[in-house]
Amino acid sequence: MSTQLVLNIRWRDDATFTNFIASANQNLFQCLTTAKEKTIYLWGQKSCGRSHLLQACCHQANENGLTAMYLPFEHQKDFSPAILEDSENLDLLCLDDIDLVTGNKEWETALFHCYNRIQTTNTRLIFSASATPQSLPWQLPDLQSRLCAAVIFQVKELTDNEKLNALQLRAKLRGMILKKPVAEFLLHHYQRDTENLFIALEKLDQASLIAKRKLTIPFVKEVLRCHSEQREESPSKLPHGDPSFHSG
Repeated sequence: MSTQLVLNIRWRDDATFTNFIASANQNLFQCLTTAKEKTIYLWGQKSCGRSHLLQACCHQANENGLTAMYLPFEHQKDFSPAILEDSENLDLLCLDDIDLVTGNKEWETALFHCYNRIQTTNTRLIFSASATPQSLPWQLPDLQSRLCAAVIFQVKELTDNEKLNALQLRAKLRGMILKKPVAEFLLHHYQRDTENLFIALEKLDQASLIAKRKLTIPFVKEVLRCHSEQREESPSKLPHGDPSFHSG
């Protein structure tokens, strides 16, 4: 089973372990990369890197010849609980933003049965949510108890200095030269969460290739001003990145 075959959802090419700054998340990073734990639950605020890590797990599984599925519940309108059927035949199942279906009895029941089936197989199961399983308003107590039994990690947000390092690393991996003053300008004059910073970097990469210009502060100002004007004129048409990456 492949998400790409079932849905129009792709793993971001740049959502890998290689370009994730672990920093205060070293224990979590080691747990995910060694793939020793069977059931893991990640929680943290939006744009802290949860979605990146889940997709990185899928990339790693794929590189090792394993089957993996990534489901972002931000886009649950595009699929039904039936998609979880036979998920125990996968090597890895990553469920992103499951807090978005708390209170939905149909989804909670499907998640509960999916969890139980997977426990009898070798499938790894990784959940992501905005809060701990204990603090979410689940209608199904048995599901909540199952989630509480997982290995639970909080995904901690990067400091500003770590965001600068992450921006420069991401730029380097894209073949770009992003000098520290330019990265600092981007951090202090754009939305400060890593998700939007990386989306901005992608736009800058595309713009610099088209214009054949280096990433300087004047050029960054020009590109960001252009995209800001486009957003005001037609917010529905402005690209916001791959839908599979929005949540965390």
